Amino acid sequence: MTTISEQTLNASGALPRVTDFQLSRRLAEVAEKLRRQHSDPDRVLAMITEAAVAQVPNAEYASITTVMQGKFVHSAALSGEIAGHCDKIQEQLGEGPCLESAIEQTTIRIDDMDSETRWPQFTDAASALGVKSMICFQLYVEGFNFGALNLHSTRTGAFSAEAESIGSLFAAHAAIAFSSAREEQQIRAALTSRDLIGQAKGMLMERYNLNSQAAFALLAKLSQDTNVKLADLAVQLVDDAAKSTE
Repeated sequence: MTTISEQTLNASGALPRVTDFQLSRRLAEVAEKLRRQHSDPDRVLAMITEAAVAQVPNAEYASITTVMQGKFVHSAALSGEIAGHCDKIQEQLGEGPCLESAIEQTTIRIDDMDSETRWPQFTDAASALGVKSMICFQLYVEGFNFGALNLHSTRTGAFSAEAESIGSLFAAHAAIAFSSAREEQQIRAALTSRDLIGQAKGMLMERYNLNSQAAFALLAKLSQDTNVKLADLAVQLVDDAAKSTE
């Protein structure tokens, strides 16, 4: 993983400014990589954290936090163990910048962990880990589930306004890629379920000499009586039929 100490500095010791052209080219490169992984949401999330560390000035570690029903914090993807530890602390405390960024759908920046007055328990613990700066971007919203892209640095005042601007563009772009991957996965799952239900219905039609409507009604009744989802029941019927022919 590329850390700040490995990045090229200019004569004043600061990171060189990223031009609009360079930023556009980098975003295009990231977009192409995400596009190639568009059918795998987990891989997309992992690539988002990896690319964020590489592209946002001074970012050393990154995580994507998911918030379920407004309370549960889960690290969906990580780049560096420290990022995972920071998420774990917030999960235990039930508060912190990543959680608030995800739920409030806003960008939160901490320039100096030791002087930050919000979330005192978290900032003390994060500082003890060596994290001195953080910036969190709201990444996606799905019903009552939220996400945030979180960047960490071991330097105080690491994230400038330019870094925040680049991170915001990157997070917005990555959110679209992730949503597309989730949507495609859901469509594929729906098509697979439809095919399995069709197979199960055909088996019932043949076995009990039923028409299509009657077979589906029987399948729905079995689902209701057993309290098993229709798609899951179809899987069971198809698997049982396959085993009986072995």
